[in-house]
Amino acid sequence: MDQRRVVITGMGGICALGGNSDDIWSSMKQGRDGCRPLEIDTRDLKVKTGCGIIGYPEDDGIDKRQSLTMSGISRISVIAARQAMKQAGLEQGEFDPRRSGVVVGVGIFGTDAVDQSYVDIFLEQKKRAHIFTVPRVMPSGPSGHVSIAMGLQGPVFGVSSACASGNHAFISAIDQIRLGRADVMLAGGAELALVYGPLKAWESLRVLARSVCRPFSADRDGLVLGDGAAIAVLESYEHAKARGANILAEIIGVGLSGDASDIVNPTVEGPAEAIRNCLADAGISAGQVDYINAHGTATQTNDQTETKVIRDVFGAAADTVSVSSTKSMHGHCLGASSAIELIACVNAVREDVIPPTINYTTPDPACDLDVTPNVAREKKVDIAISNAFAFGGTNAVIAVRKI
Repeated sequence: MDQRRVVITGMGGICALGGNSDDIWSSMKQGRDGCRPLEIDTRDLKVKTGCGIIGYPEDDGIDKRQSLTMSGISRISVIAARQAMKQAGLEQGEFDPRRSGVVVGVGIFGTDAVDQSYVDIFLEQKKRAHIFTVPRVMPSGPSGHVSIAMGLQGPVFGVSSACASGNHAFISAIDQIRLGRADVMLAGGAELALVYGPLKAWESLRVLARSVCRPFSADRDGLVLGDGAAIAVLESYEHAKARGANILAEIIGVGLSGDASDIVNPTVEGPAEAIRNCLADAGISAGQVDYINAHGTATQTNDQTETKVIRDVFGAAADTVSVSSTKSMHGHCLGASSAIELIACVNAVREDVIPPTINYTTPDPACDLDVTPNVAREKKVDIAISNAFAFGGTNAVIAVRKI
């Protein structure tokens, strides 16, 4: 039996580059830097900058009773989901809720709710935490809240695999459609990393930049954390065509792998296998890929390892494929990163534009790829892939095609 085709019919997002997917893509094309001073109480933090969210709607449309049980990641997930459903032209009553579901990936959990609990108990000496702390901190909270807000009664669950969570959520949702369990799936990722506790932990790793994010540049000094969410509406091709939907792009392949090596240091073999699996699933060769949205975190280990990965898989084609890291603009949003980066891939194939790697100043001989430095470039893009390589050695790659 032929495998069911999966297409994207709507996208929503909110991050440091804008309050919806159109604004995010516009900012990417213009090479805008979302890094700015932190708006939280930094207390004794050394890091003072991050990619904080802009473009919050004045009215998020969330029921006030539901809002009481939500953490920030659930709220921004619902905001992005509403946008995606609107772009897809899907209103309640126009789809079978029992054949529609949602998967949202998070790298951590409801960190804002956990942090507030510590403040309440240890600093303010309160006798108890907020009554809804448990549902607020659940990693599966965003998926549950999106299902409630959108009336989705099909497969509903969360995934958590560090910085690959967004792509793992997409792939999990794609599987539900391919297996015939659903016709419509919302999928994506969400994260609030700019919270005192997580920032304090990341400082200890000594990988945070002092200023801006410079992927693949020899003078890089680390990653910049960011907040955000992005959700896409995925449908079977038949379902989308039957209702006359505007199809944005087709997901043609996915690839997964595990390094089975080290909890923080990546290998070349693991990510390379994920890309090869994705190309095989799509039935394409490496030479057919026009654009790679790199994991590109702006740490020396990641950037140089990912360069080796691309050269290992693509061979001679590595010299002609366009590469960029949009994390240079929206920051590393952990579980939300690859979801935001799908906005870049989908629009790259729709508009034939490669978004840039900004803040690039000095070539690194160990990162000898065309990383699209600083300025977006017009180029024919039929196929794009999105790389997500995470702590734990968990790798997830997605390929999209113009349709």
